[in-house]
Amino acid sequence: MDLAFVIPAYNEEVLIGQCLASVVAEVERSGCRAEIVVVNNASTDRTKEIALSYPGVTVVDEMKKGLVHARHAGFEATTAELVANIDADTLLPEGWITTVLTTFARHPDLVALSGPYIYYDMAWYNRALVRGFYYFAYLLYLLNRFVFRIGSMIQGGNFVLKRSAWKKAGGFDRSIEFYGEDTDVARRLHKVGPVKWTFSLPMKTSGRRLEQEGVFRTAGIYTLNYFWVTLSGRPVTKGHTDVRPD
Repeated sequence: MDLAFVIPAYNEEVLIGQCLASVVAEVERSGCRAEIVVVNNASTDRTKEIALSYPGVTVVDEMKKGLVHARHAGFEATTAELVANIDADTLLPEGWITTVLTTFARHPDLVALSGPYIYYDMAWYNRALVRGFYYFAYLLYLLNRFVFRIGSMIQGGNFVLKRSAWKKAGGFDRSIEFYGEDTDVARRLHKVGPVKWTFSLPMKTSGRRLEQEGVFRTAGIYTLNYFWVTLSGRPVTKGHTDVRPD
């Protein structure tokens, strides 16, 4: 199956290069056909210039700032049936694409696949706390998907969805600013077909948001919005702190 990568980027000149290097290397290793689209989301630095220096990368400009606006613009700029949504501070581990393609091939009814983050630049004790939080989140995922049947779970910045299913679900809700966007995707896709979250699809990423806001505070905000979006369809948190430099 063809695969597209959508990578929103606002002022990411420091990290976008290593992200794209990991994507290009993984595409070459896997041998799959892949579109790589960076959405330059109103950047004022060299993000666009750096992105264009990588082979096979297309840059789309979205001047309306916001993660969901950028994801939507990237989705519209791609054509592949499988659309991988990652972030500009992520690094694809070796074998990530193989896991994605194999899982969708084995489960034709699957509409989305997601997995956890590995925070490569955080202290070991903070990584341990995050790991514990993921076990708690996984339990919630199992309950919501298989017991209560009211939703599923997706990790924003590490999920792949089927284009046809996402169009059927109605596409991105651009009224959501930041928190809860991934839960909204999971909740609405759950109504279309199976949404799987698995520890077998890890993604390396920067822990800069957790370091800046604190692990417990960030986990609390995500948990609150997970419940709120799952039950009411809307996030409770309206704003967020931008960790990129202006």
